[in-house]
Amino acid sequence: MSFGKWIGASLGWSFGGPIGAIIGLALGSMVDSFSSGKEEYTSGRTQQGRRPNYRTQQQRRAQTTSGDFEVSLLILASVVIKADGKQDQRELDYVRQQFVSMYGKERANNAFRLFKNISSQKIPLRQVCLQIQQMMDHASRLQLMHFLFGIAKADGMVTADEEKTIYTIAGYLGISSRDYESIKSMFYNSSDNAYKILEIPKSATVEEIKKAYRNMAKKYHPDKVLHLGKEHQKGAEEKFRQVQEAYEQLQKERGF
Repeated sequence: MSFGKWIGASLGWSFGGPIGAIIGLALGSMVDSFSSGKEEYTSGRTQQGRRPNYRTQQQRRAQTTSGDFEVSLLILASVVIKADGKQDQRELDYVRQQFVSMYGKERANNAFRLFKNISSQKIPLRQVCLQIQQMMDHASRLQLMHFLFGIAKADGMVTADEEKTIYTIAGYLGISSRDYESIKSMFYNSSDNAYKILEIPKSATVEEIKKAYRNMAKKYHPDKVLHLGKEHQKGAEEKFRQVQEAYEQLQKERGF
């Protein structure tokens, strides 16, 4: 599949707003001839009907496509990778590995052609995140956060600058502090991680632990992101597995 056809067929709401502007600028810088890609890009829009305009959808959330999620992740990943003032090759390799795993080599290569041009831009982070918050469902935004921490941890540790950037992104995305700490704890080792993952205090009773587990298992269930396609199930299953492990750890510690 050519680049123009790939991006034309993959995106929904992200054609508009600040994300659309970033994509447009990146496409304009592509080595690939945009004159031929442009026709495919336009036909991709026509084949799926008129694309919703970002400004007209602030009161009605459109369903996020796999492509919308993919582009949002690429843009936010470019911000996180540069948060500590450098682009670590291990983090870049992690992003590529994740994309190959999710989308296959050809689509991953297309994504990275776009990523290189996105990375050279100055990203209006708040505006991008506000568009994502308005247009993307909560479960998908949690999935984005999980990927961002995975990228930051790819070089062995999450630096203070990377954590600060991800925290800022979480705030702009409308992620609660409890959800943020839950996902963050999946990438750190500490004695109270299991409690943080389940979003409960260490003083929680056995019944409160059981209730929290049921709530978190529902929140992080892979079915919540089925609309993103099977390529995103692996990441969702990883979050779900860590919730299960946190609960099993507390079962052993508390003896229930």
